[in-house]
Amino acid sequence: MTKGKQVKIYLSGHRIALVAVLCFFALCVQSVVTQKKHKPKGKDEKIYLIHSDELKFDHYGMNPDAQIAKGRVHFRHQGAELWCDSAYFFQESNSVKAFGNVRFRQGDTLSLTSRYADYDGVEQRMAARYNVVLTHRKQVLRTDSLNYDRLYNYAYFLEGGVLEDGKDKLVADWGKYNLETREAVFYYNVRMRSEDTDIATDTLYYDTRKSQAHIVGPGSTIHTKDGVVLTTDAYYDTKTDKAQLFNRSRLEDSQKVLEGDSLFYAKDGDSYGYGRVVYIDKKNKNSLVCDKLKYNEKTGEGYATKRALLKDFSQSADTLYAHSDSIRIYTFNINTDSVYRKIHCYNHVSVYRTDVQAISDSIVFNSQDSCMTMYKDPVVWNGGRQLLGEVIRVYMNDSTIRFAQVDGQAFSVEQLPDKQHYNQVSSRLMNAYFEAGSIRQTEAIGNVRTVYYYTDEKDSSLVALNYMETDTLRMFLSPERQLEKVWASKPQGTMYPMTQIPPGTERLDVFVWLEDLKPRDKDDIFNWRGKKAGEGLVVRKRQEAPLQHLDHDGLVE
Repeated sequence: MTKGKQVKIYLSGHRIALVAVLCFFALCVQSVVTQKKHKPKGKDEKIYLIHSDELKFDHYGMNPDAQIAKGRVHFRHQGAELWCDSAYFFQESNSVKAFGNVRFRQGDTLSLTSRYADYDGVEQRMAARYNVVLTHRKQVLRTDSLNYDRLYNYAYFLEGGVLEDGKDKLVADWGKYNLETREAVFYYNVRMRSEDTDIATDTLYYDTRKSQAHIVGPGSTIHTKDGVVLTTDAYYDTKTDKAQLFNRSRLEDSQKVLEGDSLFYAKDGDSYGYGRVVYIDKKNKNSLVCDKLKYNEKTGEGYATKRALLKDFSQSADTLYAHSDSIRIYTFNINTDSVYRKIHCYNHVSVYRTDVQAISDSIVFNSQDSCMTMYKDPVVWNGGRQLLGEVIRVYMNDSTIRFAQVDGQAFSVEQLPDKQHYNQVSSRLMNAYFEAGSIRQTEAIGNVRTVYYYTDEKDSSLVALNYMETDTLRMFLSPERQLEKVWASKPQGTMYPMTQIPPGTERLDVFVWLEDLKPRDKDDIFNWRGKKAGEGLVVRKRQEAPLQHLDHDGLVE
C-alpha cells in the first residue's frame, strides 16, 4: 500500500471518529434539553370519562376533535376526580375543558371548585378560572385565576387572591403555594391579617405548617395592638407572636420607639436588640443607646451594655449624656398609678452636659422621689467649680434641681480666674438648696474648713486669704449667685494678706483638682481616664449601689 493511500485511510478514520463523537454529543445535548423541556410522566396517562348524561361529537363545530359531554360529567385521571356540568373531552391530546360547577378532588387533602377549568393530562396541569376555591387541609385559597401543577405540587394565582389559614388571612396580587411543603410566597400589595396583627408588605413568604411569615421589602409594616413595626426584613410567628427583625427595623407606639440592626420580640414581653440599638421614651423625653439590649415590657426590667448611653432631653435647653459599662432598668408597681422606675448605671460612669459634667463608679436614678445618687467617690464639675465626696445625691423637680447633698468627705473647690488659686470648703456633709434651678443656699456640716480669697472690687485682684474652721457653715446667695450672707457656728479663723500667707495654707490637705478627668464633650464620655494614685478620697468602706454585681448576661449574681 502506498504512503498516500495510508494517509487518506488515516484521515478518513479520524473523520469517522470525529463524526461519531459529534453525533454522540448531539444526542446527549438533545437528551438533556428533552429532559428539561418535558417533566416525567406517570404510568397511566389517560383521562377516563366515567359518566355523562349525554355524549356526542361535533365534527363540523369549533372543536371537531372533542367529545361533548353534558350532565353530571365525571372524569378520572391518576388518582384525581373531576366533575362538571359539561365538558369538551379531547381524547387524542388527553385534555379536558370543563364548564359549570367544576369540582376537582385529589386524595383526601385537596379539592378545587371553579366555574371553568382547562386540564392537561399529559403535563398534569390545570388552569381554573372564576370563583376558584382551592382547599388543602386547613388552608383555603380563593381567586379568580389559578394554575395548578400536579407534578410539582404548585398552585399559582395571577389576578389577586386570598389565602385563609385558620385565623390568618393573606391577600396579594400574585402568589404561589406549594402543596407538598405547604409554603407560600406572595407578591405586590400583600396584606396579612390575624386577630391582633395586620401586616402590609411587597413580598411575603408564609409557612402554613409553622404559621411563620417572612416579610421582605421596603416600607413593610406590622400593626399590632401594642404599636407598629417598620421593617424591610422580618420573621413573624402568628401563633406565638414572636418576631425577628433585621436591617434597622423600628418598633413604635405612643410612648416609645425601639430601633436596631437586629430586634427580637416575644409575646411574653421579652425584647432583645443588637447593633446600634436606640430606645426612646417619648413620655419622659429620654433615650437609651447601646449595642446590646434586653427589655421586658410586662415586668419593666431592662439591661443594656456595650457602649451604653443614656440621653436626657427633658430640658429643652440642652441634652444630658451619660455613659457606663452597663445600664439596668427596674420598674415597680407596673400598670398602676404608683408606678416608678430605678435606673442603675454601673462602672465607669461619665456624664456630660454643656453646663455640668460628672464621673462616678455608679449612678442610680429613682423616679419615685426623683433622686439621682452617685456612688463611690463621684466628681461633679460646673463651670470652674468642682464637687466630690463619697456619695452625691441630687433631687429633681420638673427636670430642675431642687436639692443636692454630698455625704462623706465632702469637698467643694472653685478655680479662680487666675487659675492658680482656689476657694475651698471641706466638711463631713454638704447640702445645696435651689430655686427655679438656681442655687440659693449652701450648707456645710461637721468639721468644716474653708479657704476663701477676697478680691478688690475695682480690679478683682486678690487681696487676702481667709482660713476658717467651724461646725456648721451656711451661705445665702442671690438669684445671680452673688454671696449675700454668711453664717457660721462659733467660727475660728485667720485672715492673711496675700503677701503674708504661710506656706501650705493656700490649699487644704484634702485638696485635689481633677479637671483632666472631666469629660470634654458628649463623645469624650466613652474615654475613661480615672483617678491617679493619691487623687482619691481616704480609702474606707464605701456605700455601694444595690444590685451592682451582674454576670455577663446581665443577671444578678
